[in-house]
Amino acid sequence: MKKFKVGLVGAGGVTELHLEGYKGAPELIEFTAICDSNPDMLKLRADKYGIPKRFTNLDEFIQGSGVDVVVVCTPTSVRKQVVFPLLEAGFPLFVEKPFSDTLSEAAEITEKAKQLGIPVAVNQNFRRHYPFDIVKKLVADHTIGKVTMINFNNMFFRQDAGWRLDCERHALSVMGIHWFDGFRQVLGCEAESVVSLMRSSEAIHCKGETDATVQIKFENGAIVTYTQSFSSMIGRTEMIVIGETGTLRCDHSYVELYRQGAREPSVRWDHRFSREENSLENIKQLFTWIETGKEAANSAEDNLKIVAMLDAAYVSAKENRIVQLRGGVLV
Repeated sequence: MKKFKVGLVGAGGVTELHLEGYKGAPELIEFTAICDSNPDMLKLRADKYGIPKRFTNLDEFIQGSGVDVVVVCTPTSVRKQVVFPLLEAGFPLFVEKPFSDTLSEAAEITEKAKQLGIPVAVNQNFRRHYPFDIVKKLVADHTIGKVTMINFNNMFFRQDAGWRLDCERHALSVMGIHWFDGFRQVLGCEAESVVSLMRSSEAIHCKGETDATVQIKFENGAIVTYTQSFSSMIGRTEMIVIGETGTLRCDHSYVELYRQGAREPSVRWDHRFSREENSLENIKQLFTWIETGKEAANSAEDNLKIVAMLDAAYVSAKENRIVQLRGGVLV
């Protein structure tokens, strides 16, 4: 694989995730340009990582960066305004999640990329950071038999700052986009229906929801119950996968297998895979797509199915109804 000149648009906190991860492949990636409208933030990132070309204007970046691939780390509120000019200029894109806050805009971006024939991949940086990959293989190997239910809790205290405070979609948009994708990976099929309840706690200053519960029925009949909280004083990220012959319990660092009647796990798999490593692995998938022409597993097209689940959860909470999907698409 050739060495790619990589430019970044957006120099906020999430940019560090990419810059730190990409340092693990100097033979593959060269940071050559960065763009941000905030000159102080731009200088901070560029100086720390030795990025030579610096731009505060997107048009100037497009004209003068000379990069092969662009990593987009802007807020979702300006995602389309940034992505469209980059696509029209012919740059393959690696976009930070969430790809878009709304299904309509995500579909519009995906269609634009398809029309232009430009690869666009999304940073699914939890696919291996959380042990979804281990669980996916265990489920596929029928280690716990047919999966009937997944219970997932992600609870902690999080007070955001900056642009996120004004977003109408908050906790699920920030974290649910990871977990919805993980459920798809584990079960190997798409969501069939989504129902959700949400509220915003006065303990957190923000416009959108801080707490939500979502139930999802998948095409294979499995039911997922997912709880998200940004206002919990207790931190917990735990997934229980219930099968007909065994149950898996997971957090970020392990997966445990339980059999009927056992108080202790019969097998334990330890897990360590950082978001930085995961981000590097994800951009490598885009590079392979560029070189081979074979669409990556983290393509914008695939991500539409995750955004559809996100959209369905918000529609369900707003309209107080079950939202149906078919093939990962809202109906």
